[in-house]
Amino acid sequence: MSGGLLVAGVSSDAGKSVLVTGICRWLRRRGVRVAPFKAMNMSNNSVVAVDGGEIGRAQAAQAAACGLDPETAMNPVLLKPGGDRHSHVVVRGQEVARVGAASFGDLHAELRARALDAYDELAARFDVVVCEGAGGAAEINLRGRDLANLELARARDLPVIIVGDIDRGGVFAGLFGTLALLDAADQAQVSGFVVNKFRGDPGLLAPGPDQLLRLTGRPVLGVLPWRGGLGLDVEDSLSRPGEVSLAPLPPAAGGDALRVAAVALPRTSNATDVEALACEPGVRVRWTDSAAEVADADLAVLPGTRATVADLDWLHRTGIAAALRGRAAAGRPVLGICGGYQMLATQLHDEVESGAGTVAGLGLLPVQVRFAPTKTVRRVSGHAYGQQVTTGYEIRHGVVEESGAVEESGAAGTEPFLDGHRRGAVWGTTWHGAWESDGFRRAFLADVADRAGKDFRPVPGVEFAAVRAARLDVLADLVADHLDTARLGTLIASGPPSGLPFVPPGAPA
Repeated sequence: MSGGLLVAGVSSDAGKSVLVTGICRWLRRRGVRVAPFKAMNMSNNSVVAVDGGEIGRAQAAQAAACGLDPETAMNPVLLKPGGDRHSHVVVRGQEVARVGAASFGDLHAELRARALDAYDELAARFDVVVCEGAGGAAEINLRGRDLANLELARARDLPVIIVGDIDRGGVFAGLFGTLALLDAADQAQVSGFVVNKFRGDPGLLAPGPDQLLRLTGRPVLGVLPWRGGLGLDVEDSLSRPGEVSLAPLPPAAGGDALRVAAVALPRTSNATDVEALACEPGVRVRWTDSAAEVADADLAVLPGTRATVADLDWLHRTGIAAALRGRAAAGRPVLGICGGYQMLATQLHDEVESGAGTVAGLGLLPVQVRFAPTKTVRRVSGHAYGQQVTTGYEIRHGVVEESGAVEESGAAGTEPFLDGHRRGAVWGTTWHGAWESDGFRRAFLADVADRAGKDFRPVPGVEFAAVRAARLDVLADLVADHLDTARLGTLIASGPPSGLPFVPPGAPA
């Protein structure tokens, strides 16, 4: 089999990422050399690829489904929102500009060329390239700046399947309306539909799929059932308040459960750091914006953020800053990762991200932070608790310094922790991904449990990589069991069928 496919969506969070991941894994299990691709992604959840640049975390998970290391060609353009009105533009893994929505269109021609070059690079090396669209496929206000949806499909003659989330309601209207708002050339690429997250008997959908086929000339290629516990590496719902729900794990080894409160910062980045904690039996991880929940948990985690100073201000306004200080004073565990670590400092000097100058941190660790114009992006490894950490990576502007105000506050009582510091029950590090190293994760949780006064015993043998692999196989099973894979394979190999009907009214003039 050789060719390509684009999975587009009715909306964000329709299931594009998981469907691409499942298709990639299904093809890989059939012996196909397959690679993922997303021309342009908007996400603050990124990872450092094997060639040294950063890409969206979902593409890294899709690479794992293909049995590959992630590389920057898989996500050549990454937009990292730094606020509500501007984004940092990352091209082939390196930040090249900071732009507002009004000026982003000026970069379109250059970004389009870089994205198509990356696609061609993958297509030359692999049998199949499975592409993920972005947002909704018919965002008519953005069509002139489209890179990831129909622009890519037309440029490389890719068949497009559109996925809709029935759990939100209105799925048939969404699928039909998405097609009907595309112009004739775009519609010619759209070859079928997928209904996602259905609960119950698929027979209850009748006669909807048949009517959609009659109205559009395109079939519903399958109905994917709703499955809980598949939350690894998703993007659209990252850090929303609620429990990190993973599929069933082995039972806890006995004793107490550990309750982890991950602070749902407004601009959270790399939220998947806490998923490795959630894969440990007996550890319950919950994203929260409640100061009371942060105060009550056994461990509070401040994750990364793309707007450290702004989110630090939010901590004060919500009362979470006071809750974290209260925890530290009582010797109750607090962990800061990257931007979260920076917030724990005595002072932050920021002329780069926010331009705010010098602001006071939470003062929980005797360090200060200065934001450098050049971003550090690299993979890292080291040791802690006598365990190897081989899964870490850094993506940061903030540089931790131990001078000036730090010397006045005194560093007594601190000790190294990965690349950062620990004082009492407060830990800080710039390393993302460290908790995917199994021995380190278990040793850290055992220390947290001891300081929280909990009789928690980590389960030996639980491997984060194996938990992820099992979820990837579940997604492949969903594709194999619930999609018309014969028709899907034909689309990949042969491209969009000829003679597909135009559905009016088409794109607005």
